[in-house]
Amino acid sequence: MTAATGNPVANTASRRLGGGRRISLDWLGAVPFFGYVGLFLILPTGIVVVGAFFSKEGPTLANISDLTQPFIITSLINSLLLSTITAIAGAFFGALMAYALATGNPNGALRRIVSAACGVLAQFGGVILAFAFIATIGLGGFVYVFLLNQGIDIYPNGVWLYTLPGLMLVYMYFQIPLMVLVFLPALDGIRPQWREATESLGGSTWHYWRYVAGPLLTPAFLGATLLLFANAFSAYATVAALVNQGGIVVPIQIANALQSETGAHDPGFAKALALVMVVVVAIVMTLYAVLSRRTAKWLQ
Repeated sequence: MTAATGNPVANTASRRLGGGRRISLDWLGAVPFFGYVGLFLILPTGIVVVGAFFSKEGPTLANISDLTQPFIITSLINSLLLSTITAIAGAFFGALMAYALATGNPNGALRRIVSAACGVLAQFGGVILAFAFIATIGLGGFVYVFLLNQGIDIYPNGVWLYTLPGLMLVYMYFQIPLMVLVFLPALDGIRPQWREATESLGGSTWHYWRYVAGPLLTPAFLGATLLLFANAFSAYATVAALVNQGGIVVPIQIANALQSETGAHDPGFAKALALVMVVVVAIVMTLYAVLSRRTAKWLQ
């Protein structure tokens, strides 16, 4: 009788094993995420990749060959230059601001206020940001008019606000706050005991930054700089609202190819330009992921 009944737990386990391995349902929780990624990331990317090799007449390589046109090369260089300069400058000034916050009271009101402001300003782009600069230092802006009444002309050689240097100034408005947000956790991960250990061993401030904090923060700093580059390279609304003539950067060239008022719109060519941007951003974000993985080891 006892042998027949046995252990209930063991019998249950035996029935599970005998009936086959049970399929885990834990993956169901990730279905919405994968659906979102597939619908808004993978599907549009696939449409761009396939559409870059098609025209109205069918499959073609003309869209790719048209990328070598001089005005397209100029737009691509301008985009890379704009993204590189604003990323480096934004990373530098943003890192200084983040360091100032990290060395202060971690629970202080100043840090909370600045962090909240950076969270807002990092997303403060598009038409609103362009209008803010036009209304401030544009030809009719109150700052420009005030300075002009004082005998100071900030546009002695032309209105640079609507050119590449002006775009760099505008982009810095959201690049610096973004750097503060992404670099501050890395600074918080630096332990005060490491500096104390350096000093107890006779090291100076230079030795601490050269051999301890510097090597630890370099991957995080470079990764954040790459993120700023991708952020500036893919921005469209701000430059579209500020520079509405010509194709100074690649996103404007894509818009011109899709919305030509002279009937010269070419969706296939626009997708070829978008493919270039996808490749550049993919390379940058891959490097960012590698650096972020290395930084995460020190933040644990």
